[in-house]
Amino acid sequence: MRAMRAETFSGYQGLKLVELPKPAVTDGKVLVRMTAAGVTPLDHTIVSGKFHGSKAPLILGNEGAGVVEQGGGTDFPVGSRVMFFGAYGAFEDGTYSERIAALKEDLCLIPDNVNDVSAAGIPVAYLTAQVALTLAGFRAGKTVLAPAIGGSIGNAVTQLARALGAKHAISSTTNHEQAKALGFHEVVDTSLEKLGDGVRRITNGYGADIVIDGIGGDVLSGALGALALGGRVTTLGYSASRKTTIDVTNLIVPQASIRGLNMFAQRKAAITDAWKVIISLLKSGAIKPIVAKTFPLAEAAAALRYLVEGRPFGRVVLTI
Repeated sequence: MRAMRAETFSGYQGLKLVELPKPAVTDGKVLVRMTAAGVTPLDHTIVSGKFHGSKAPLILGNEGAGVVEQGGGTDFPVGSRVMFFGAYGAFEDGTYSERIAALKEDLCLIPDNVNDVSAAGIPVAYLTAQVALTLAGFRAGKTVLAPAIGGSIGNAVTQLARALGAKHAISSTTNHEQAKALGFHEVVDTSLEKLGDGVRRITNGYGADIVIDGIGGDVLSGALGALALGGRVTTLGYSASRKTTIDVTNLIVPQASIRGLNMFAQRKAAITDAWKVIISLLKSGAIKPIVAKTFPLAEAAAALRYLVEGRPFGRVVLTI
């Protein structure tokens, strides 16, 4: 089988197309013929040698979609379309491959109204977003801020919060017209105003009850200035920077709190509960994943470069 493997963690050039044996199926695992794989900032972090615990050579990709070929039992019969997320591509070989032996407990059936390319970009973004909302105490009527509407986390959180009854589901962009054209109207154009100022304007001075940030750096710093009384911040990504400067009064005055989220450390029950919410909303059409561009498997390096340097609005997906 073909796979895109990081032979070294030396950047894009470390990715090579290789031929490997089909993975063996052991107890608890299911052989999946991959049809599409999501490309994420974590993949770039790993291939750049900046992620703890990963060891080369390694097939990248920790999410994707495909068809069950063996080992799915009655829950996932042969021919079932599935999507999944896990430690793949970080601590074991991942989804940038024609086949993978995935844990049965990681699989989720793809709704009939969702194609494989869209499904491949759902697990990481939407599971992370739903788990983060739950841990932050989200309920209908809350105001949520998730910066970067074009990014995977910002978009997923905004769509989920809106679908689940948020009073305001706010994000940010530097391309306001594109966001509006895709149906996102509560978006702060940070080329025209500060993030915190924009949130206060949209909420008539109230601020955000929940902030979920997958960007880090100055974006996280700015988001802290948008907190409502008792607001909660969840930080879970660092595509802009791992470092930020915090004005502690943005936490002290509103008596706000900040926490981190590591999806690799979440209980299976939390993932299962998140899938139930996501699948229901996908079936109803209340949430709709956005795919910016697809690349063939052999062009995984170009796909990663496009994700990191092109800053697309929506997901980047490998077709296999």
